[in-house]
Amino acid sequence: MASGRHHDRATRLLTVPFGLLWWPGLGPTGAVVAALAFLFGGLWLSPDLDTRSNATRRWGPLRLLWWPYRRLLSHRSLLSHCPLLGTALRLLWLAAVVTAIAAALQPLGAPGPGELLEHSRGLWNSRRPLLLAALVGVEASSWLHLLQDGDPIPRLPRPLRRLLRDSLR
Repeated sequence: MASGRHHDRATRLLTVPFGLLWWPGLGPTGAVVAALAFLFGGLWLSPDLDTRSNATRRWGPLRLLWWPYRRLLSHRSLLSHCPLLGTALRLLWLAAVVTAIAAALQPLGAPGPGELLEHSRGLWNSRRPLLLAALVGVEASSWLHLLQDGDPIPRLPRPLRRLLRDSLR
């Protein structure tokens, strides 16, 4: 299993090459979007957000947003360190937090959740290739992390492990 420093170094080292892979199909804008998504995914949306990690500390005061996520998932669980599922869960968690904040700030004049959803739909319809490059970038950085950790089979989440253990008694 690699250390946080090794994960960060590998992410930084592979950011530009990953972005350049997208240049032929999406041009320079797509290359930049893919590279930034890879970097963001590796440094801020790491599978290690389920621990007190470099990724968690990078969020600064906003790291509190990840506290419930960290409490609900055990480190290297199926829900945090599984390809596709782990990234999807982190992105859904982030979307849920943004939606909750938007709902709380709507009375103060901020755009509400409905407006954010409508804007997201418009963005998806008008910039789908770039958004797909961004999603693949975030997922690719997660795969890099998992490969460095040697995580072929993540652990079950804590509540499922307890349930399984109790049922075997």
